[in-house]
Amino acid sequence: MSSEGSMGRGYGAVLASAAVLSTTAVFIRYLTQTYHLPPLVLALWRNIFTVFTLPLVLKLRWPHLLYIKRQHLAYLVSYGLVLAAFNSMWTLSVAFNGAAVATVLVYCSATFTAVLGWMLLRERLDVVKLIVVLASMLGCFYVSGASSPGLWRSNATGLVTGVLSGLSYAGYSLMGRSVSQRGLNPWTTLLYTFTFAGVFLFAVNLLPLSVPGAASDITELLWLGRSISGWVILLRHRYMVVC
Repeated sequence: MSSEGSMGRGYGAVLASAAVLSTTAVFIRYLTQTYHLPPLVLALWRNIFTVFTLPLVLKLRWPHLLYIKRQHLAYLVSYGLVLAAFNSMWTLSVAFNGAAVATVLVYCSATFTAVLGWMLLRERLDVVKLIVVLASMLGCFYVSGASSPGLWRSNATGLVTGVLSGLSYAGYSLMGRSVSQRGLNPWTTLLYTFTFAGVFLFAVNLLPLSVPGAASDITELLWLGRSISGWVILLRHRYMVVC
């Protein structure tokens, strides 16, 4: 495939990802507002559904993708930790800020990605890219309302969480760039990354500490109980994102 074709596919994937991420915020907001589902319990279930279904698909079609080399294990564990951080911050941001503001704030990740890519991966950061990055940051700042002192007084936690969601998203994106360089298949990476992220989120929800947005006890992991509509919405949201 030509470089132009690869670039076109890359841009298409970026646009599709942005559209899905924006839609995800609506589902998260609905579940946390309508069913009062704790954000970190929601983040946990998003991982659980992926972990329980993706192995079945791979087993039927590409069973060799279920296995990894031991040398990649530490990398995938750290990748899962970053994903858990992003899922947590993103879900909390939507709960605190609403779908629209949370989506705007998460895209401050463009700034973090450019700067961290320059610092850690030696990617080019020329004047044009720097101007675009600064413009993006300013746009996020003003559109989210972060320029208002009153908003910082009333929702400082939400704004900080939103910025952290952007930072963790940048970290997740940067780690994703090295997947092909390590010879890892994207589907295998997806499976193990979500598995380890699920382990971390499960641990957070069961910590004997008062973690904001987490389950207060193990019974709250089944918060939706017999609410069929709630589970259906959660399933639709999860599989739309994965697909």
